[in-house]
Amino acid sequence: MNAPAIPERLPDEQAAPDPYFVYLDALQSPESKRTMRGCLDRIARLITGDPEATGAGQPWGLLRYEHTVRLRTLMREQGWSAAHVNKHLVALRRVLQEAWRLGLMTGEEFQRAADLPSYKHTRVPVGQHVPPEVLEAALEQCEDDHSPAGRRDGAMLAVLYSTGCRRAELAALKLSDFDRPARSLRVRGKGDKERLVYLTAEAVERVELWLSERGREAGPLFCPINKAGRLRLSHMTGQAIADIVSRRLTQAGAAKRTPHDFRRTFIGELLDAGVDLATTQALVGHASPATTARYDRRPERRRREAVDRLKMPGTARPR
Repeated sequence: MNAPAIPERLPDEQAAPDPYFVYLDALQSPESKRTMRGCLDRIARLITGDPEATGAGQPWGLLRYEHTVRLRTLMREQGWSAAHVNKHLVALRRVLQEAWRLGLMTGEEFQRAADLPSYKHTRVPVGQHVPPEVLEAALEQCEDDHSPAGRRDGAMLAVLYSTGCRRAELAALKLSDFDRPARSLRVRGKGDKERLVYLTAEAVERVELWLSERGREAGPLFCPINKAGRLRLSHMTGQAIADIVSRRLTQAGAAKRTPHDFRRTFIGELLDAGVDLATTQALVGHASPATTARYDRRPERRRREAVDRLKMPGTARPR
């Protein structure tokens, strides 16, 4: 089944402002823009049935509750997970809000259309732990690479491991954010919220080694390097950082891991070491302590230890 029929276009006098572009322009993170653009484009394909449709030019201001609630149902009928649907509902509510702000729908129409409850779900956290020996092997690969990329990648891995930064946060760092005496980095997280994170002495040493290659010119802390070994002082993308992490771990013979695996490892190590939840939450920039608590490995370990107390009668005999 398709969504209820929606008028194909807005009246001419309302056609100029596009909530799709206004919403995306309001997002500060390039990764957020890419993610939310993908969500709105997929919603547009549900609305139109056109597999090539995008959210640009869609009649967002004409969506009403009967349309949005049907779209919510269609998302689940597509086999999308609850978390995937909820992310799209966030994008849908926000583009409707921009339609209201632009005068394309009344406040009551917006409130009714956006009144879409999220799906409740509980999932075991995905991802992998990054053991110290895996990091050590990856850092050795960086040390064996005598090009500027070796020092850059070693510094990036050390910063990820000792701060739990998101990949987009790492990509956005500037040289001026690094304070060697304080062993700190000023990080701009989601919603442009700033926080200070702190580096281990070993991580500071690797950052300094990288800066001996990069120089002290103002600009991004980490930057692209071409095949000839020349540096370009521009910001890297989060995806470029993910690719570097994957490549260095593969070179080390380790299983594939992501920058977010370094983040979850950082949180887990802090909680294992007895650091309180509020401090850990502040260090990683979570808005809610409940988000930080999802990375706590201690309850899982206690449950495993409880099962280990059981004694299975008999022994398994080989055939």
